[in-house]
Amino acid sequence: MEKAGARDWLRHQAARLRPRPGDAGETGPAGPRIAVVTDSAAALPPDWVAQHGAGGRLTVVPMPVIIGGDVFADDDAGLETQMSLALASGTEVRTSRPSPGQFERAYRDAAASGFDAVVSVHISAKLSGTLDSATLAAADAGIPVHVLDSATVGMGQGAAVQAAVRAAAGGAPAGGVLEAARQAAAGAKVYFYGPSLEQLRRGGRISLASSWVGTVLDIKPLLGIADGAVVPLEKVRTAVRAIARLERLAAEDIATRPPGTARVSVHHFGNAGQALALGESLRAACPGLSAAGLTRLPAVLAAHAGLGVLVVVVSDADGPPQGDPAP
Repeated sequence: MEKAGARDWLRHQAARLRPRPGDAGETGPAGPRIAVVTDSAAALPPDWVAQHGAGGRLTVVPMPVIIGGDVFADDDAGLETQMSLALASGTEVRTSRPSPGQFERAYRDAAASGFDAVVSVHISAKLSGTLDSATLAAADAGIPVHVLDSATVGMGQGAAVQAAVRAAAGGAPAGGVLEAARQAAAGAKVYFYGPSLEQLRRGGRISLASSWVGTVLDIKPLLGIADGAVVPLEKVRTAVRAIARLERLAAEDIATRPPGTARVSVHHFGNAGQALALGESLRAACPGLSAAGLTRLPAVLAAHAGLGVLVVVVSDADGPPQGDPAP
């Protein structure tokens, strides 16, 4: 009996030390090891990326931002300040797609780390050429790469990435990881308000809202993402009314989902206080809603949306809110 008890104790200690599903770097149950690659337009919270990037499970390829004649990566320190000054002063701010070489390195690193395949989830092809770069790189990756157009952006895309990482950590094959990402992206809705359409107009991102451009100084636009493109939702006359209406649109979306199944993320750029207030107001207006996750809008998106943008993303609550929670 003493020997049996010792064996049981050793088994118990081994079980305690064994990695648990969902731990950083955890490969999940026996099965194919799938890595996930995305781009910085996914607006994923840095802490979440750091946790799940351990061991190579997740790689975020930064997207370039061009201010004047200088090129920055979306994750460069100090870029937020540079962007804010440039946008406030009217300095030209442009963006570009990552190069195929950046994606090829990410895919080859996944292969070198022992992953069997990659699921690569990206910003809508109607908003960026990033998908083309990823597709070109996939041909020379050394392991199978499945490239997905999320047809969305921000934490709409981020929700797809998070679903893919969860599925991969659970041991799903590449097809299952891809389908998890696709379903999460399809279930996410993006609503946003910008004080001006000027940056979107300059970047050519508001072709479907071109009839609004002539009155850009007279309205406060509410926009969304539909079929991968920026679409106009409503015209509101004041900023206060626009933000109130943005909150209402998100609350109406939440109300259409089964209780407790919605998750809200709020993005901002240069107006964290407004974003915090919006998140708190949404939680108060929607019984059972968890605290909104607050994250700065990536510079590559703020370059087109402008200073003072507020973005609300409503997605399926397969995981906890991401970002700094609004109390």
